[in-house]
Amino acid sequence: MPKFAANLSMMFGEVAFLDRFAAARQAGFDAVEFLFPYAFDADDIANRLARQQQQLVLFNLPAGDWNAGERGYACDPRRIGEFQDSVGQALEYAEELQVAQLHCMAGKLPPKVTPERAREVFIDNLKFATAAARERGVRLLIEPINTFDIPGYFLNGSKQALHIIDEVGADNLLLQYDIYHMQRMEGELAATIRAHLSRIGHFQVADNPGRHEPGTGEINYPFLFRLLDELGYQGHVGCEYNPAGATVDGLGWRDALAQ
Repeated sequence: MPKFAANLSMMFGEVAFLDRFAAARQAGFDAVEFLFPYAFDADDIANRLARQQQQLVLFNLPAGDWNAGERGYACDPRRIGEFQDSVGQALEYAEELQVAQLHCMAGKLPPKVTPERAREVFIDNLKFATAAARERGVRLLIEPINTFDIPGYFLNGSKQALHIIDEVGADNLLLQYDIYHMQRMEGELAATIRAHLSRIGHFQVADNPGRHEPGTGEINYPFLFRLLDELGYQGHVGCEYNPAGATVDGLGWRDALAQ
């Protein structure tokens, strides 16, 4: 059975964010991830992790004004300086929280910017970020995201992401493969995983439709989890889904795998 990390930005919403670490531990999660730590002091999060003896496996670089609809700006030529500053901020948190990998959101294609120019900026920014991350022993991940949930998102396919990784040419840049997003954009889940597992640094899961728990939709998660075991995947699988009800009431899919 893969190792699962609770996504605390989406799960355990019944309690305040800093209380979700304890809720996840009580539900059997010894690893967690979340979108962003920046609204909190790193010490406060570190104390929660230590108290619950949990590993933090992932969070995102700053992504702009989330409530206003921003979803990153790494492909925006007008915000290169802001992006470089955000890398430093993320790495400071990463060191304090002892996390080994960060996700860099590409962002939506900016108005009046061609896809070609956005790609050029994204690659240059990734070269900057991977060089800075390497000095701290951190891996950087990029994730294709479906354009139904985030219309206009620049990075939306696994082949597109892999070609960008090739062009950046950094050994600490890997693919973050969200099974839900890629089911919606392209399918071919098992074939893609088999072909590119060595280049995938992290998986995330949710079912489709609804982005709820595995087992609530069309994706054959028992098959895919067995495949990850067969292929020898050693990393974590982030549970980045919206619980259909109370979080703990929807964990039967995970408990069934342990039987």
